[in-house]
Amino acid sequence: MTRLSGITPSGHVQLGNYLGAVRRWAAEREPADLFFVSDLHAMTTPHRPQRLRALTREQFAVLLAAGIDPDSLFVQSDLAGELGALNWILECTCGFGEAARMTQFKDRGAGQHSVRVGLLTYPVLMAADILLQGATEVPVGSDQDQHVELARTLARRFNAAFGEVFAVPRAVVPKTAARIRDLSDPGRKMEKSTLQSPGVVFVLDEPDVIRRKFRRAVTDGLDDVRYEPDTRPGGANLLEILAACNDISPYAAASAAGTYAELKEVVAEAVIEQLRPVRERARELLDDPAELDRVRSRGAKRARDRAQPRLQAALRVTGLR
Repeated sequence: MTRLSGITPSGHVQLGNYLGAVRRWAAEREPADLFFVSDLHAMTTPHRPQRLRALTREQFAVLLAAGIDPDSLFVQSDLAGELGALNWILECTCGFGEAARMTQFKDRGAGQHSVRVGLLTYPVLMAADILLQGATEVPVGSDQDQHVELARTLARRFNAAFGEVFAVPRAVVPKTAARIRDLSDPGRKMEKSTLQSPGVVFVLDEPDVIRRKFRRAVTDGLDDVRYEPDTRPGGANLLEILAACNDISPYAAASAAGTYAELKEVVAEAVIEQLRPVRERARELLDDPAELDRVRSRGAKRARDRAQPRLQAALRVTGLR
């Protein structure tokens, strides 16, 4: 069994990414699991090259600092040649209607004359990511399971037409993890693509910045601290963060403080200590670009070595070799 998970450098890695996914990847990884920074997927909307390059390096460093095995980690664009070849083969296997009915394309591209073709076809590139590495399981949320289903369809169609080349992957639901909300607006998720939000805590934030963000967190105007997510979303968000940091239930976390002011301080310190080793190690890696490049190159080579047999088989059976 090979599981494949990716993270897109659309912004700085934030607390929700870390508690909800990255930390779990590191703690629960199996020897065959693979992880990658999906920088090509960040190009479906206008972007600045220098920022994309910097965010890709930062995310790669954070994943390493969190404990992801370097041999299982790579950057998507380091396989641009292999992915480009397979992506074209799969685009020639995919119907226009199949791509056009992907929910994210319909939602984000509706009514936009300037929508990019990449937004239409990136689920096919996602299929190439999965099939090229021979992944059999892809942990995804509900917003991405449709894309994994497309990968399944394309793998089956290709195998039926040309012979058994690709494993047919399946989407798996990740274990329930913390759903961290924006500190300034508990009605929305904490997002790494949110720019300059006082309610987003980033993994590389300094301790004083984290404390300041938590002190400004929106709560519910009540004096006592209780976990009631339906009626007290701001307080519930703080308790869920504290619970995730301390591996306890949000109900148990409610006993940590008597007032919301006290709770904000307690949660801030818990987050600071949770992120401290990751932040420090990531900073060390970013300050040593030669070492970071060495690790990245080794990961890219291993990913290419895994990919080549499947790519060469696909090229051969389609008449391109």
